[in-house]
Amino acid sequence: MPTWRPLSLVLSLILATGVVVTAPAAASPVAVCEAGPASPPKPDHAVVVEPGTDLSAKTRELPAGTTFWLAKGTHKLDPDEFGQIIPKDGNAYLGAPGAILDGAGVNRYAFTQQASDVVIRGLTIRGFMAPQDQGVVNHDSGAHWTIEGNTIEDNRGAAMMAGPRQQILRNCLRNNGQYGINAYRAGDGITGLVVEGNEISGNNTDDWEKKVPGCGCSGGVKFWAVDGADVRGNWVHHNHGAGLWADTNNNDFLIEDNVIEDNEAEALFYEISYNLVVRGNTFRRNTLVQGRAFAARGDDFPVGTVYISESGGEPRVRARTSLVEITDNVFEDNWAGITLWENADRFCNSPANTSSGSCTLLVPSVSSCSSPGIASKPLYDDCRWKTQRVSIHGNRFRIGSGCSGFCGRMALLANFGTYPDWSPYRGSTVSDAVTFRQENRWYDNAYSGDWRFVVHDTSRTVGFSEWQGAPYSQDAGASVEDSGR
Repeated sequence: MPTWRPLSLVLSLILATGVVVTAPAAASPVAVCEAGPASPPKPDHAVVVEPGTDLSAKTRELPAGTTFWLAKGTHKLDPDEFGQIIPKDGNAYLGAPGAILDGAGVNRYAFTQQASDVVIRGLTIRGFMAPQDQGVVNHDSGAHWTIEGNTIEDNRGAAMMAGPRQQILRNCLRNNGQYGINAYRAGDGITGLVVEGNEISGNNTDDWEKKVPGCGCSGGVKFWAVDGADVRGNWVHHNHGAGLWADTNNNDFLIEDNVIEDNEAEALFYEISYNLVVRGNTFRRNTLVQGRAFAARGDDFPVGTVYISESGGEPRVRARTSLVEITDNVFEDNWAGITLWENADRFCNSPANTSSGSCTLLVPSVSSCSSPGIASKPLYDDCRWKTQRVSIHGNRFRIGSGCSGFCGRMALLANFGTYPDWSPYRGSTVSDAVTFRQENRWYDNAYSGDWRFVVHDTSRTVGFSEWQGAPYSQDAGASVEDSGR
């Protein structure tokens, strides 16, 4: 497992002493894709599968709980698009060093259906042709799968789907057509997900945002309606799109001790979701492609490397925190820093909500959020996904001398509400709330470079002294070098 650590200790020294310490950046980790066991686990404790053996048929013939050891070489399934392995409860599939499961550009899926407690370890899985939004491994989101030490690469769709209590440990998930992980499960969603020690890189080779503009369907990992996720110690880099993207009613996330770098869009996009801790990560050179594209077309929206969109802390939704807390992270040479945004027109039952059919976790049905009831409490408050209770402290933000204009911005803002005509959130209602009344606070951060702050709406950009002064009163206790004030 990668062993890097961001500079949390350096940040603690800054805050304790008031002295800005210059320290080298955390090195990029070295990829570790673990091989499986070189020999079967124990005599008579595993079924040896040589290349050319029909593993699908073997799985059907043998009882639940069987361990299969795939010998070195290339293993293939039936030469049919629906050739696949359907595990039984407790089955394990272990790859010897050099064991490859190859879809040969024909099979859609490798491991499917909803058996529980399945283990897949030490395999290279490649060449499968999963369609959009579908995954090669655990295609049907079975519960409590352990997917460990595999290389899953050069597939269409996602390398894997996720299921409840899934453990995704020390894999290389790279160069897949859509995602490294698609953490979506129809029905009752996903709980207790662990994503630890993986390299997630180069995904979205099929450029889905170009194929389907506005689909929101690309990047390293996409989470949807996941309740409880630990994302620790991963190296997430060079994805064509966002690195980590949590979209629609996710809750209770811990994103800790990751190195997230060189992703073309946001390093972390947390959208219409709840209760999050982002701690001890290194964010480096993210969002440069997306930010420059915005600037080139004259779009002044403050694109952020960490983008919190209609998301916040909510004590009524059970989690390990009731905040969005972003602390002890290092941001180096990204396009901008953190953007806290709330779209005044995006709320439950609004035509402007792109997650159509979804409502907040505080309202039982979409139809509840309609006129005239939505204009009065509690619906007036509970039909909105609010950017609220966000605490940003103890981070280090650095941009180099070559950055000017749009690339050195922090943001706290909303738009002027206009739509639909029955919305109770028209005008500056939400801009005022997100800026002044929703407990969004920066403090005790360390800055280096020429930073500006977009506040209230896109028309207001202020310098550091105005950001700290009334009426915004942000970043008390911050240390500043070369702020351009």
